[in-house]
Amino acid sequence: MNQADLWQKACEKIPGGVNSPVRAFGGVGGTPIFISRSQGPFIYDLDDREYIDLVLSFGPMILGHNPLVVKEALEKQIQKGLSFGACTGAEVLLADRILSMVQGMDLVRLVNSGTEATMSAVRVARGYTRRDKIVKFKGCYHGHGDSFLIQAGSGALTHGVPSSLGVTAGVAKDTLVASYNHLEEVDVLFEKHSHEIAAVIVEPVAGNMGVVTPAPGFLEGLRRLCDASGAVLIFDEVMTGFRLARGGAAELFGIKPDMMTLGKIVGGGLPLAAYAGRREIMEMVSPLGGVYQAGTLSGNPMATAAGLAQLDLLEQQKPWAELALHGSRLAQALRDAAAAARVAIQVNQIGSMITVFFTDKPVVDTETAMAANASTFARFFHAMLERGIYLPPSQYESAFISTMHNDSILNKITEKAAEVFSLLGK
Repeated sequence: MNQADLWQKACEKIPGGVNSPVRAFGGVGGTPIFISRSQGPFIYDLDDREYIDLVLSFGPMILGHNPLVVKEALEKQIQKGLSFGACTGAEVLLADRILSMVQGMDLVRLVNSGTEATMSAVRVARGYTRRDKIVKFKGCYHGHGDSFLIQAGSGALTHGVPSSLGVTAGVAKDTLVASYNHLEEVDVLFEKHSHEIAAVIVEPVAGNMGVVTPAPGFLEGLRRLCDASGAVLIFDEVMTGFRLARGGAAELFGIKPDMMTLGKIVGGGLPLAAYAGRREIMEMVSPLGGVYQAGTLSGNPMATAAGLAQLDLLEQQKPWAELALHGSRLAQALRDAAAAARVAIQVNQIGSMITVFFTDKPVVDTETAMAANASTFARFFHAMLERGIYLPPSQYESAFISTMHNDSILNKITEKAAEVFSLLGK
């Protein structure tokens, strides 16, 4: 099938034609492209057209596409078996590797998706504290669990859905919402509900309203409030874990959460995620404690093989400083190119995460992110796509670079962006 026929068939068989909403190009318009293969920093569509990929499967491909070490691990495992529903040595090795890289986590449970990890972490926090309410932040996306779809980010922002049908009033009642980077709002919530709040869950670096970094004192303030009230501080590092630093954003900012959720990079491109925490919290999880969570394919041999191979290579290469340098260089080059074309942009960047906002005001929270010109971003997206650069198809997603995005690749991205900014500036 060609692209058009495949999209028509997809729309007939799959809701909206996609299995995850952001793939529908709802935030930028037009018809999605179908990808047939990938290698290094490139993806290729059904017509074998090459694109420099800045989506990287929305984050997992920190080593680029199809890294040899991961492919070899999968080829070796496929000869042994796909899934056993029983314990394997790789589960233990991956758990050990995770705990050796992140700081302050004593036990870890492997699951299949970031959503499963965050849902489970909140349940464990509620079981540990014997409290019901959680605090989350506008525009932060923690997967599609009911509690998280109250003023969520990512696709919910793209499609103009601040909540979701099917979320009950009871769930909404137990979900307290504050604005990201506005500690004063969290202070108010704790003043009113201090002994009812089980957990605060936060993206330490927001990546689902576009990249928004924490204001000075924001994460420290959350830590202080949780310490004072006995609430559990959960860092959702599904996106930032193993990407911003060896130990993720927690290491980068020097803040120790009580629990951490991990995904994307930890699975090496396969469905795998994890939640980890302090021993006394994690010992609440069945079969040790009364918080039940299970999964037939949790820690399955294929995903653990891929994840372990990727994390092992990251430990050997330690690429985080170089990735941050490349990210900073790309961000500044985009700013310079836009300024030369007299196009107002903000480029929010940290490490290998980056978002271009079309606005002349700093983007520091959900409101300022949503005030950016999304229609101009859509024009930017399609013009870049025509020039062989594949960006996230939403203003409210982070772009990523990998260890395969070398100087030549970064220069080409900048060159094409300069062409597009010139068109937008006319």
